[in-house]
Amino acid sequence: MNLVNKVRSSLSLKVLLICSLILFCTLSITFYFFQSKQKDLLLQQVESQAKILFKQIVLTRRWVADHGGIFVEKLPWVKRNVYLKNSEIVDISGKRYIKENPAYVTRQLSEYSKEEGLYWFHITSLNLVNPANAPDEFERYALVKFDQGQAKELSKIEYIDGMRYYRYIAPLYVEASCIPCHKGYAIGSVRGAISVTIPVEHLFRKMSSLKKEMAIAAFIISTILLGILFLSIRAMAIVPIKKLKRLISEYPKLESKNLKIPSKDEIGALYKAFFQMREELEKYHKTLHQKITEATKELQEANRKLFEANIRYRELSKRKSDFISSISHELRTPLTSIKGAIDYLQTKIQFISEEHTSCNAEEIKGFVDIIKSNTERLIKMVNDSLDLEKIESGRLDLHIEELDLSYVIHDTINTFRPIFEERSICTELRIEDPMLAYADEDKIRQVLNNLLSNIIEHCPSNDIVRVEGYSTGDWVVVRITDNGPGIPSQFQKKIFEKFFKGPRGGTGLGLAICKSIIEAHNGEIGVISTGGRGSTFYFKLPRVKLENEV
Repeated sequence: MNLVNKVRSSLSLKVLLICSLILFCTLSITFYFFQSKQKDLLLQQVESQAKILFKQIVLTRRWVADHGGIFVEKLPWVKRNVYLKNSEIVDISGKRYIKENPAYVTRQLSEYSKEEGLYWFHITSLNLVNPANAPDEFERYALVKFDQGQAKELSKIEYIDGMRYYRYIAPLYVEASCIPCHKGYAIGSVRGAISVTIPVEHLFRKMSSLKKEMAIAAFIISTILLGILFLSIRAMAIVPIKKLKRLISEYPKLESKNLKIPSKDEIGALYKAFFQMREELEKYHKTLHQKITEATKELQEANRKLFEANIRYRELSKRKSDFISSISHELRTPLTSIKGAIDYLQTKIQFISEEHTSCNAEEIKGFVDIIKSNTERLIKMVNDSLDLEKIESGRLDLHIEELDLSYVIHDTINTFRPIFEERSICTELRIEDPMLAYADEDKIRQVLNNLLSNIIEHCPSNDIVRVEGYSTGDWVVVRITDNGPGIPSQFQKKIFEKFFKGPRGGTGLGLAICKSIIEAHNGEIGVISTGGRGSTFYFKLPRVKLENEV
């Protein structure tokens, strides 16, 4: 009671007690918030690490699957995978190699990492092939959730042998490269899952130790702050109040001429200072708000430009990747033919050198012709690819001018005349003269060459090719018709796409180049075919109006 009464009667003790409670609550909340955020941050880092490991495992499996498995030298500790057919080969030197599939590679990598004590992972499934991949309770629960479509990933902190581990699991989807080994599954379905286990006991111990250290530091800081706060309050408030109290207690003894009303002057000055401060703060707030608004607009504009640049970069990156992937695939066939022909010629030359046997010149010439034709095909493919990439990347230089298309068409037909005569193909021309358009002559010649080459490739011998040219409205139209096998309706829109070859082969670039060139002229290109017999390719270009039409 004496202490309570003393606190009630002492302003300094009240202030000290209130400050102590405020400081204690503030530090406690700060301490709790910091610890909670620290724990969340550490767990987020562990989760991020687990996801990265999972992605790395999936990429490793994909790489192995895309290569149809990998062969490793049969060393003493390398065991044969009993679940694979034809899993062992022997090279010409007698070395034995064991085939390893994605699951086997994954399991070995997990064993290596577990031996290092860093982490480990486990591939599992509800439909087991290898009993060693059986799921535990956590994995089975996750697999059921994945199959039911109720979760994309799961994680938890789990005690294993008295130690805490962070466990993360995500589904493993079937890809095209998985089908040869996992028949019966559809692409995109859940085949199983991969769980990643990371030791986190050391993190929790470190956090516990840090809690103790922070508690001690908080106690020391609180004591120092309370001491400083008490002395400051005593000097700035308690002592002046006691002095005022003493003056008040001595008031009857003071002479009236020494009495002043300080509240009027001090309050007036305080109000004046407050109003001045308020006005200054309002001015500062308006200025700051204006600056923030301007900065926000500039930041939004910068973000918009950055977003657009990022989109352009992704489009260019994807286009580059598609280009490299497609052209690599297309180059493989002629290169294989060239290599086969060269290998045959090398064998023949070796027999001629060693056995002095005669060699059939026609046979050798046939393989040389194979090399020549495939080399020409490679050159055309590369040139077409470079032209198309230049067009799509916006680096195509067009020299637009008034052009008489009738002259260009006749001249281009004449260059193909020997080929038409060789195959007994008649040409029927119905071309308006003059036929003026706004176009680049070289690029239009390239379009005509590609279309005529495509016609010749698919047009039967002893047939007729009709070429029409006329003006209609604001356009000039060129139509080329053959009596070939026709184009099925499902292919008519796709034939102008890059690297689309359809059932009749080709490089898949010529028509794509034609489409890009015509669209660069603000024109239109297409094909008309019933899908049975005969096709008509056409394109339109902006027409030059004559003087009597203006």
